[in-house]
Amino acid sequence: MQLNDTSIPGVATGASRTKRALGSAILGAALALPGVAPPVHAEGAPESGVIGVRYLNYRDWQPGFDRIQVSAPSAYFLVPIAGSWSVSGSGVMDTVSGASPRWHSSVSSASHLADFRRAGDLRVTRYESRSSYSLGVAGSTEHDYLSKATSGQATFSSDDNNTTLAVGFGRAWDVVNPVNQVVSYQHKSTSDMLLGVTQTLTPKDILQVNMTYAMSRGYLNDPYKLVDQRPNERNQAALLLRWNHYFDGPGTTLRLAHRFYSDTYGVRSNTSTVEYVMPGAGGWTFTPLLRYYSQSAANFYYDPVYDATLGAPYPPGYGSNPTALASADARLSAFGAATIGARIAKDFDETWTADMRVEYYQQKSSWRLFGTGSPGLAPLSAIFVQTGVSKRF
Repeated sequence: MQLNDTSIPGVATGASRTKRALGSAILGAALALPGVAPPVHAEGAPESGVIGVRYLNYRDWQPGFDRIQVSAPSAYFLVPIAGSWSVSGSGVMDTVSGASPRWHSSVSSASHLADFRRAGDLRVTRYESRSSYSLGVAGSTEHDYLSKATSGQATFSSDDNNTTLAVGFGRAWDVVNPVNQVVSYQHKSTSDMLLGVTQTLTPKDILQVNMTYAMSRGYLNDPYKLVDQRPNERNQAALLLRWNHYFDGPGTTLRLAHRFYSDTYGVRSNTSTVEYVMPGAGGWTFTPLLRYYSQSAANFYYDPVYDATLGAPYPPGYGSNPTALASADARLSAFGAATIGARIAKDFDETWTADMRVEYYQQKSSWRLFGTGSPGLAPLSAIFVQTGVSKRF
């Protein structure tokens, strides 16, 4: 029984942090920090290799019009070497098209956007009797965004293999060069750290606790927004709790996860996920999923007030202090979101596996927990469909 990552698959990086407003809950639901592979269980050297391909289709919409469509084919591999090493990697090409976000319900139209991204990563891992050590590199490129990253991770298991400690680090360097020429070749760097413990409580129960901390420095504004002035540094902390319980009778597994998040922007969020793994006859497995997300607004987020004469909204007192911190980016607003989904998988034999995952996401300001959501936000709906096939050899 393994602890499973509960992050949303296939979410784009790179320009996701600038003009791709896929929704804060969608972006923030990824439980692993960039460049740091999440520890999931004590592991030894792999006995077989894996190669696979996947395809993700993402679409979102708001009342009155369709917004973003993303198509993302990808491939991955893992190859064991000499019994104590492995090399793994992946690559993705995603195409984004549609309209830029109409987050606030008073706006009736949005501009068109199109983009293409290529990204990949490569990791080398060394396995010892009760430990493992890995180093990785990653990169992502678009016409207005370039990202490079390095990472490392080590795991250490107890003599009985019931406890695993994981430590990890990541470092990313990004360059932003927006097509509207608001700025040119601005730089940003991010350092990530991870500390995790996985504990086997009973033969049927596994508990995992991960603590992550990220520090971003440099150009953190969104150059595609009219008014967006953010601090040039952001620290982010998260605590992730996972618990798996196996039921003997039906042979099913309950997966529970909760993530607490806080940053120096003033955003506080909670993410709860429930999955129930149900194996069936003939190699079939069905896994329904429920997720709830809620966040508070950043300290410098302002609620836009639209004026029929003046047009686009500006923060109160705009112009008197051009360096004042202010943003109307709804990803920094207060809202709640819910996801319902399922994964179905089929093992055809000892080597071939195919699966499909579908998730439906909806976001509303009124769904915020422990507070009032930001006013004037247009609801956002989205659907993910991801399919894949893999072969062990």
